[in-house]
Amino acid sequence: MISFGLLDGAGRHVALHDVDDENWRAVADVAPRDDQRRFAPALAARYLVLSLREGVWNSLAVCADDTVVGHVMWGRDEDGSYWIGGMLIDAAEQGKGVGRAVARTLVRWLADRADCEVLRLSYHPENTAAERLYSSLGFRPVSAVEGDEVVGEVPAKAVGGVVGLGEDGPAAGR
Repeated sequence: MISFGLLDGAGRHVALHDVDDENWRAVADVAPRDDQRRFAPALAARYLVLSLREGVWNSLAVCADDTVVGHVMWGRDEDGSYWIGGMLIDAAEQGKGVGRAVARTLVRWLADRADCEVLRLSYHPENTAAERLYSSLGFRPVSAVEGDEVVGEVPAKAVGGVVGLGEDGPAAGR
């Protein structure tokens, strides 16, 4: 389990768990809102298949207390950068601060790795909610693109202050 003690807007503890025999079906069934389907697959099952078949991505179950409410994955590129991808929060759980808590948790966890120098992610340029979230965490667009998506990056050494999880403990999840 990966957790920095962050809470969502409903006061639930947000943590990242390995996808396992107990939770994989709930993770696979995570679905975005209908208006988000131009940016994300209809179900998180697609991301689980990518993790299993391509061997690049590592899927994690997003849990609020003990309930699966989303999916996120991470990977390490050949150039040594760490990537965040496939963040999908179930439609019924959006707007509660889960996505922000997930992003802050995973960014900090990856940045804390000794070999992490830079974190990257990508998002569709019309996905303004993703752009606002990621820029608030220090990600800045770079000249590279990933398909039709904007690539953002943040140096690992800059993460602590931006993410708000300093040595004094976790800040609020929202």
